[in-house]
Amino acid sequence: MGAGPLALVVDSGPLIALLIRSDPRHEDCSELMRGTGERRAVPTAVLGEVEFMCRRAGEPRAFGAFLHDAARGAFEFIDLRTADYLRVKELLTDYADLHVGFVDAAVLAIVERLGEQKLATLDRRHFGAMRPRHTESLQLLPA
Repeated sequence: MGAGPLALVVDSGPLIALLIRSDPRHEDCSELMRGTGERRAVPTAVLGEVEFMCRRAGEPRAFGAFLHDAARGAFEFIDLRTADYLRVKELLTDYADLHVGFVDAAVLAIVERLGEQKLATLDRRHFGAMRPRHTESLQLLPA
């Protein structure tokens, strides 16, 4: 998957639901991932959460399968850049009252850098309240 417009940035929640079949949102998230024709851009900042939750659910092999799929092109990993860390710091300060953490701030920083209008997330509380710089609001998927 090459860089370019039209990426679906994917937060940890939909990945966890995708990988853990017993998750109540598994079908919604599986359908979302199957149905998108866009590249699936996964901020590397979410990987620790995804791996932890797979282990916690008793599904450690699911994370390995995810990495295998990513290596075959199903997902593209997006690293933070230097400027993104400065934006993360701003977001952590601006949304301290919401208890926004590093991972969510990093995801939003990447969404902003890529100029994307959509975000795959199950975290409506944080991402529904945070305001990206490049658009009035984000379309949060799955609906």
